[in-house]
Amino acid sequence: MEGVIIGPERITMPATSVKASASSRTNQKHQPESNRQVEAERTTAVALTILYGTETGNAQQLAEQAAEQAQQRGLSARAIDMANYKPRELKAERLLMIVTATHGEGDPPEPAQPFHEFLHSRKAPALKHLRFAVLSLGDSSYEHFCQTGKDFDAQLETLGGTRLADRVDCDVDYEDAAEAWIEQSLARFAEIVEREPELRQGATPAVASEPAQAREAPAYDKKNPFPAEILENVRLTGRGSAKETRHVELSLEGSGLRFEPGDILCLAPRNRPEVVDALLAATGFSASELVDTRSGRMSLAEALAREYEITTLTPPFLKAYAQCGGHASLQALLEPSNREKLNDYIWGRHVIDVIEQFPVPDLEPRGFVEMLRRLPAREYSIASSFEANPDEVHLTVAAVRYHSHGRDRHGVASTYLADLTEPGTQIPVYVKPNKTFKLPADPDTPIIMIGPGTGVAPFRAFMQHREYDEARGRNWLFFGEQRFRTDFLYQTEWQAWLKQRLLHRIDLAFSRDQSQKVYVQDRMLERSRELFAWLEEGAHVYVCGDADRMAPDVHRALETIVHREGGVSAERATEYVKNLQREKRYQRDVY
Repeated sequence: MEGVIIGPERITMPATSVKASASSRTNQKHQPESNRQVEAERTTAVALTILYGTETGNAQQLAEQAAEQAQQRGLSARAIDMANYKPRELKAERLLMIVTATHGEGDPPEPAQPFHEFLHSRKAPALKHLRFAVLSLGDSSYEHFCQTGKDFDAQLETLGGTRLADRVDCDVDYEDAAEAWIEQSLARFAEIVEREPELRQGATPAVASEPAQAREAPAYDKKNPFPAEILENVRLTGRGSAKETRHVELSLEGSGLRFEPGDILCLAPRNRPEVVDALLAATGFSASELVDTRSGRMSLAEALAREYEITTLTPPFLKAYAQCGGHASLQALLEPSNREKLNDYIWGRHVIDVIEQFPVPDLEPRGFVEMLRRLPAREYSIASSFEANPDEVHLTVAAVRYHSHGRDRHGVASTYLADLTEPGTQIPVYVKPNKTFKLPADPDTPIIMIGPGTGVAPFRAFMQHREYDEARGRNWLFFGEQRFRTDFLYQTEWQAWLKQRLLHRIDLAFSRDQSQKVYVQDRMLERSRELFAWLEEGAHVYVCGDADRMAPDVHRALETIVHREGGVSAERATEYVKNLQREKRYQRDVY
């Protein structure tokens, strides 16, 4: 069909890059001989490629960190998104590092899927000259922990590559392990280059995607969070709603912290006092007993409150606990053949359930806390624009409360936030840039936002920013929840933006307001002609929310719309959507 362009990825160099290249050539002609010699030596430095696969930006941050440290060692390095990497380059690589997350139940992150498929296809080249190392990020509460990293590591070896450093599988508290892996891996790469100087011959220089000197480190980060005061904490959902969704405003005054639309606020939660007390009672430990933690020596009660994950059950905890307890039934549950039974057992249970069901009389506090993983920071999409609300940050939080196996359960961070309604209460926070979920650089570009439930949070930030920026690009929102009367989050704001024509269109899907459930993907299909027209006019698509069901359903709806309205085959429709992703016109923030 005329107007539908489906083909190989088109790459346009930014004007700044072209100017920078010209400037480099000009400067080389007039610089002193010694400087030209340095430049010449750089052109023969070994090229280390660092590929990353990410959905949330963690792997990208580590890859860029590794590239900067490689340059400090005299190795030319580039950090590159797997989505932008041309697979045909792989057979020419000699030194390769991979940093990748694992998405969902063992799947590669969306941007890494094409490269993952290529590497496991018959098109993958022999890699007998390749030296590699793999760092894998994951969450041990999932069955297929760090599976994507394991896949890459095994396949690179199968294709003939030589592993220079052992793969490291990092849990949610990944920083220390990742930094140690980067140091060890780069040391091994440097040793190889010293031993085999021919690796330097003919290598093309490259740089990290974002030089260290171009970024200024914030004063407050994960190791030094800012104590943000609660300014406001109000319930968004109405009386009679099945959900408790809250709007939380925090003060960043005096922090120096800045953020862009799409970025993430990380906060350090505390476990609920009643959960800590119940766990102490179940173990028989004294609350005042002192234990050593990464933050220093403190009482066991305080350590369980703020240092350790004491709710979520993870296979590593179960394995460690089974080894010290000697319970045959628990050990049998951990056998590979009982994987389904183990998943069923973990579902809806917490650490205390294991302690009560499988008591260990001689368990010591020190040994117990060593089995627990560190309480990770929780991440929330920021629901406000820094420019529109200086020194504030807003969150949209759904409080998780449920009952299972005879106990009331509570989401650690969501209810920690929901129940802290007293203004002035301080919460440790820091900002995490999300480089994979950004507004278009051109404010005239139209955007389509798909965010049911709390997934609408970053789109509130998008709209505030576009209003402040006086952006002329059209804006279209797809929002869904259970009921219009009780669950239309930020309803008055969306209506005001509609009235002033900043929001050009809104489509709503309230699943419980009629006998047949309706979701955002159904509304997309109903508006398929208009949606496809927006895509053809250059619109960017953003999806935020549930990764397990909503995001895949929305993805399939996009492919169906292109197939239907573009008059192309299903295969070409799939390629069209993939091309949107490659061009950063289709971005997702899913969890």
